[in-house]
Amino acid sequence: MDTSVVDLKENRELDVNCQIDGLLDDTADQATVINPGIDFQRVTITGEDDTYHPTTGNIEGLERIFERALRLRQKYMKLADQSFPSLTSRFINPNADKYDPKDSEEYVHYDVEALTIKEPWNIPIPQSANYLLKMDKGICQVYKNKEDLEKGQPIRYPFPSLHQFIDDMRVICDMITDGPLKSYCFHRLSYLSSKFQLHVILNDKRELSAQKAVPHRDFYNIRKVDTHVHAASCMNQKHLLRFIKKTMKTSPQDLVCLDEKGKPMTLEKVFESLNVTSYDLSVDMLDVHADRNTFHRFDKFNAKYNPIGESRLREIFLKTDNYIGGKYFAQILKEVGSDLEDSKYQNAELRLSIYGRKLEEWDTLAKWAITHNVYSDNIRWLIQIPRLYDIYKSNNLVANFEQILANIFLPLFEATNNPEQHPELHKFLTYVTGFDSVDDESKPENAIVHKGMPLPNEWNSLDNPPYNYYLYYMYANICVLNNFRKERGMNTFVLRPHCGEAGHIQHLVGGYLLSENISHGLLLRKAPVLQYLYYLAQIGIAMSPLSNNSLFLKYHRNPFPDYLFRGLMVSLSTDDPLQFHFTKEPLMEEYSNATHIWQLSSCDMCELARNSVLMSGFPIKEHPSTQVKQHWIGPDYAKEGVACNDITRTNLPDVRVAYRYETLVDELSNIFRSRSPPKRDRSASTA
Repeated sequence: MDTSVVDLKENRELDVNCQIDGLLDDTADQATVINPGIDFQRVTITGEDDTYHPTTGNIEGLERIFERALRLRQKYMKLADQSFPSLTSRFINPNADKYDPKDSEEYVHYDVEALTIKEPWNIPIPQSANYLLKMDKGICQVYKNKEDLEKGQPIRYPFPSLHQFIDDMRVICDMITDGPLKSYCFHRLSYLSSKFQLHVILNDKRELSAQKAVPHRDFYNIRKVDTHVHAASCMNQKHLLRFIKKTMKTSPQDLVCLDEKGKPMTLEKVFESLNVTSYDLSVDMLDVHADRNTFHRFDKFNAKYNPIGESRLREIFLKTDNYIGGKYFAQILKEVGSDLEDSKYQNAELRLSIYGRKLEEWDTLAKWAITHNVYSDNIRWLIQIPRLYDIYKSNNLVANFEQILANIFLPLFEATNNPEQHPELHKFLTYVTGFDSVDDESKPENAIVHKGMPLPNEWNSLDNPPYNYYLYYMYANICVLNNFRKERGMNTFVLRPHCGEAGHIQHLVGGYLLSENISHGLLLRKAPVLQYLYYLAQIGIAMSPLSNNSLFLKYHRNPFPDYLFRGLMVSLSTDDPLQFHFTKEPLMEEYSNATHIWQLSSCDMCELARNSVLMSGFPIKEHPSTQVKQHWIGPDYAKEGVACNDITRTNLPDVRVAYRYETLVDELSNIFRSRSPPKRDRSASTA
């Protein structure tokens, strides 16, 4: 490597480190520290903050409140092996041991090329551990031998109890209802919005000039990830129409389902029974696009998944487990994957469903993926768990809530414990990054989570458990599963639920404590304390304005631009292209609409794209020949401050990165002003 290039990089990192040291060591006048390497106009505030909190008496009281809330999230993230930002961690734990990325294989310090995985299912099968597994009060436990099982002594993988979670929720709920604290957070959020507007006025030309100076790179050829999209609706309506017409012409004699008498029906017979020919079919006849009638009508929106209003066609074309083994669904997903590969720079995390009605669902899903070779370098999978216990119970499909949890999680523990007995599932899980909790959040709940609630093995009523009850038991099982898989040298999972789209504000409290990222987060606009906490903890929020516009919140009222300008970790996603988008590139359509309506700059779009990569589950080290995120956004992406940015890959100016980092340092310093500033950990990771 050219020595001059190395010297330039070392000088740049030295400048950045000097700036960060100054910001952390001089909290009284942070904004006066100007980094000679990153030259831009900064907005400074002088004078003492005379904030007075009636409950606690002074600003130090606020410090204790925020510290407790942030420590709670840090605890839950650590137990489940999920991420927490190192900068915030160093403010709440200033004397913690330093973490050196050199000690971890996850980090590299050289440029790497992401290569195509030519044999995605050629994955070695580890030997079986032969432990024993048992569901205990809704949580799967691992036992070393039969003797430990009989004594009730499982391996102690840590997870919080339900009662502890309820107590911790109450702490956050007390915060978000505290009047003076709400006022304080509202003022800080307003200040962040105004400060960003001033930053843009003063520095937009610098940011644009920096982007123009980068050869080859622009918004179109930087990596971006659709962080929230459902597999059953990841294609646009024209794509689905073309696929159905093509299948009717090329495979009319395929046996695709059973009739009312239990006899197999061909695809041709199915459409004959509907009195429809391939010539008759049109986008309008499919009627899968959301319209004005779906606003606040989630039931009508769900019906849009049925082409021509026929659930049989949804079963035939958009399901993995059907009479033809998900053949057509696999074909159309491979076409979507091919489109993403052609675009090269667009990627997606598609959500597949596991319902929890029977134990065989996981093996069936894995067999579907491997049999039909449903794989793309540009796609990873999230597993969505619909909150439909009440429907399954009313149809006598399950005896109690614990049975659903067992059907969802026991197969994963078995595949981890004895992968030789579940080879297909073991391979499939390599490309699964996390779990999602889905359903209509606006449904009225019969109860808020409280300590008097029955345990999952006792929950046998027809009532659906509350949102946070679902979320806690998913989280607790993920805690045990992640620790077990980590011990076995396997990949782990994160929790990324639909949260805060509608319904009760407590959903966002559960999301704050338990989830690495969330989808939607619209209700944060009504909860300034929670919104400020989401900012301080840099919790990822995958937002889908076009989806919200048709379902819950019109475009002009969407809080997305406020979240972005204030510095929350937001990304743009499509949710359901089949229902909401018209073009072959729905993610670009989402960016285009947001850019025009809210007048986003090229720098804003590049920031959103980089956020989407950081939030995504595309792994750091998934295969011996690939280093995904390092290749996409830079080998040092996990560092703090400007050192993490590689403008030649992200097209994101260092000025914007420095502004975001310094502003977060300012806010944390403002809260934790009474204590000694944390020392700069020059090798700290944000992951």
